[in-house]
Amino acid sequence: MKKTLVTLLLTAAWAAAQSIPPAPAPPAKPATGAAASGQPAARTAAVPSYRDLKFPALRPIQIPKVATFTLPNGMKLYLLEDHELPAIHGVAQVRTGNLFDPADKIGTGGTRTKTGEQLDEQLENIAASVESDIGETAGSVSFFALKENTDEVLGVFKDVLTAPEFRPDKITLARTQLRGGIARRNDDAHDVAEREFADIVYGKDTPYGWDMEYATVDRITRGDLQDFYKRYFFPANIVLGVWGDFDTADMKARIEKLFADWTVQQPPVPEFPTVGGQPAPGTYLAVKKDVTQTFFSIGQLGGEFKDKDYPALVIMADILGGGFRSRLVERVRTKMGNAYDISADWDANYDHPGLFEISGGTKSLSTVETFQAIQEEVDRIRTSEVTDEELKTAKDTALNSLVFAYDTRAKTLRRMLTYGYYGYPPDFIEQYQKALEAVTRADVLRVAKEHLNPAAFTTVAVGNPDDFGHPVNALGSAVTMIDLTIPEEKLEAAKGDTASREKGKQLLARAQQAAGGADQLAAVKDYLRSFEFQVEPSAGGMLVKETDRWIAPNYFRQDTVLPAGRISTYSDGRTGWIATPQGAGPLAGAQLKQVQSDLFRLFFRLLLSDRIEGRTVNAVDDNTVEIGDASGQFVRLELNAETGLPQRVLYEVARVGGPPGPPISAAETWEDWREIGGVKVPQKITITQGGQKFAEVKLTENKVNSGVKLEEIQKRP
Repeated sequence: MKKTLVTLLLTAAWAAAQSIPPAPAPPAKPATGAAASGQPAARTAAVPSYRDLKFPALRPIQIPKVATFTLPNGMKLYLLEDHELPAIHGVAQVRTGNLFDPADKIGTGGTRTKTGEQLDEQLENIAASVESDIGETAGSVSFFALKENTDEVLGVFKDVLTAPEFRPDKITLARTQLRGGIARRNDDAHDVAEREFADIVYGKDTPYGWDMEYATVDRITRGDLQDFYKRYFFPANIVLGVWGDFDTADMKARIEKLFADWTVQQPPVPEFPTVGGQPAPGTYLAVKKDVTQTFFSIGQLGGEFKDKDYPALVIMADILGGGFRSRLVERVRTKMGNAYDISADWDANYDHPGLFEISGGTKSLSTVETFQAIQEEVDRIRTSEVTDEELKTAKDTALNSLVFAYDTRAKTLRRMLTYGYYGYPPDFIEQYQKALEAVTRADVLRVAKEHLNPAAFTTVAVGNPDDFGHPVNALGSAVTMIDLTIPEEKLEAAKGDTASREKGKQLLARAQQAAGGADQLAAVKDYLRSFEFQVEPSAGGMLVKETDRWIAPNYFRQDTVLPAGRISTYSDGRTGWIATPQGAGPLAGAQLKQVQSDLFRLFFRLLLSDRIEGRTVNAVDDNTVEIGDASGQFVRLELNAETGLPQRVLYEVARVGGPPGPPISAAETWEDWREIGGVKVPQKITITQGGQKFAEVKLTENKVNSGVKLEEIQKRP
């Protein structure tokens, strides 16, 4: 971005230079030589140097006047007219954040009156948008509308802000996306280095250093999201900014009328957690054998924007590693040839310290050599003043970037909202501009000495130590290994009581009715289904064909055809046998548990769990039930809020083959419901295991009450 900015400024300056009227020509001298003889003269006009370009001084930042109001319900309102285009923008900033709760999926559903898809279609038809987000220390709901559709879009915006439904299908989608992110979080070594660096510096036992895991994602219910919303989304906790082509008085009246009936009150929101803990000096190594570079992050806690030394620290970090002319780039990239990318940044936040971070990637062989060069450059900037040219370049870079701080009305209002949200003065950027202009060489040396503590630096390296030229302990500090293992998914039962168990039975009764009725389900005495699926390449990539036959209540047989041969199992719910190409024997251990789990989850029996002795049914939220028994069988069944039909079942599968270990978390998504023998059953089943897609099941035969014989399923191959 800095390179692009410099290019644009040079281009603009060059264009400006071309438009400067030429200076008057000096008096003509008598012609001599070739010119006097009429022969053409050689061209000697010099091409102007970029160093000769002259720039006007930066003008003081001009902040447009923003109209501010407090509505009767306590909501603060900022309005800024902008008549350049016939459009209206708005954003509601909510004092909340995922530091309070890991429920950062707010707004993934629709509203009480329309589904998410209906809202999307409605907005797309009028070239509008309404979006929501929750970050670390702020939440937002924003909108865009053409002027002619303002009232319609404001209505949708209000609906999303005040009446979110958190539909189960949207929660399931968000959960799946988050699990996918967890599964892929170690793919990029650069991302791993930055993540682990932040976790270590902030502290892994603090909200700033927590990592999302399968268990934390699966533990969040629809009820949790509703509670989170109720606690933080209320008028007095919201600042609404609107800018665009409108009249201020008219827009104020519209907004006030629109939200007049939203009078929810809650106690004031608590302060965000503070950043505490102690420095974690030392070297931390995460082994990643599939990379040919070492990716690293080195540094310590940074500071906040309001710190008095922040302007000087920005200049210091830019000189150290802010661009192609910085010291680290000059030495590590240009002179040593060890890295393509290396940078230093004094990062700050509005309400808690950011991170001072030197990051990049280096050839594996030169890992230790690069780290030593970084240490030397940090020591140099702490012990001697920078040059006048370095100071000027860094200050110009920082000051020129402010040209774009208020170049649009949208940026103006967003900045004003942000300053108000975090308690900063409206003229903070003017103060910052003046402070940057006043930074001296002595200031840079002082802040480097006072704020950089190399002895307390945390060094995180991600790479293959087999390829390092020297071991990282040659740096002189102990090396701590980082475990990148992603904790496996583990299904945990929610606490139940009399009320939740009664609600669970009601939810299950709704699912029974949606599938055809409890009596119709109970009338199914035998079931036969055949299916096949192609296992995902990451899980083996083989084609599997299977036929299941069941006779009420517990007689169950599975015949599975694998590339290595046919496997048949039979169980009466307690014991059984297994036959493989290698021979036959009793069904026991993990294989028996797996068959019992499949029998427990058999569709007809699962929906009738409230009629089966020994099973418990417990409601987790308005659309989720947990079903278990005394033997340890346990599933979580998610119901579609609209239809009442089951849409997802979560369970655990025993490990069969390979090293022993805990059960693997699995899930099946049920879709494409069709009626068979008076009962609706799913025709499309998608299976995930350990957070990864495992297979999509294709049913080839599905029959109920077809006359399956007990002697047939008991017969060994």
